[in-house]
Amino acid sequence: MTCFSSTDESAHYGFSVCMLLSQYRDQLGWDEEGVDELGTGDATAISDVVRSLPGLRVRSYDISAPSVEQARANIADRGVADRYTVELGDFFDQADSAGGRPARTVISNPPYIPAPDRDILMPELWGGVRGNDLVLQLLKVGYTDVITAVASYSDPEATVRTAEELGYRVVNFLAMGLDFGPYSSEPKVREHIRRLCADGHGWAGEDGYMVAVALFTRDPELPGDRADQLLGSLQITV
Repeated sequence: MTCFSSTDESAHYGFSVCMLLSQYRDQLGWDEEGVDELGTGDATAISDVVRSLPGLRVRSYDISAPSVEQARANIADRGVADRYTVELGDFFDQADSAGGRPARTVISNPPYIPAPDRDILMPELWGGVRGNDLVLQLLKVGYTDVITAVASYSDPEATVRTAEELGYRVVNFLAMGLDFGPYSSEPKVREHIRRLCADGHGWAGEDGYMVAVALFTRDPELPGDRADQLLGSLQITV
């Protein structure tokens, strides 16, 4: 098993998380509560965010032992191990355990590659048949604020509408175009993405797709209702 790495995607994710946490610092209250993280990966992006925001503490969970080992090394190299901790285990088990969630905000760049099954180049990147299984599961946990990546080819409209049904609004987001990488370019995956988009469950161009990192909230005091703008940035017509 290897650790997934994508320089462009990680940079976009880290920059977007940093911007959203900075812009909404007072409303999210992470100086006091910290934030939780679903899926650590190699931790490089969020390590840099923690280093940039001295008041930030992150509690992260990942089910991949190699990822956790690499993440802890990267966190230590950046000198933020006192504020960025990683546990090997299932995030959702932790969320359902006695004691509940210690933070109001969770961040995640969840696996979002859509495919008929997990038999792909890197099964850890499988996000379900439409690619949004993990983000939908995360929204259902019940955090007040969710900062997560939303990919244009992973049925983003269903993600946004499910979030609305759960009482979330899109406060703000940052979107970026990305080229298809080796995992989304796998013929089985590309053909599945093509079919999904043809059936109205997403968008992808010939060579790439869009990813937005969005802040969803259930806090009535936090303004913003940019769901349609988010979908528009992902090339979804509403």
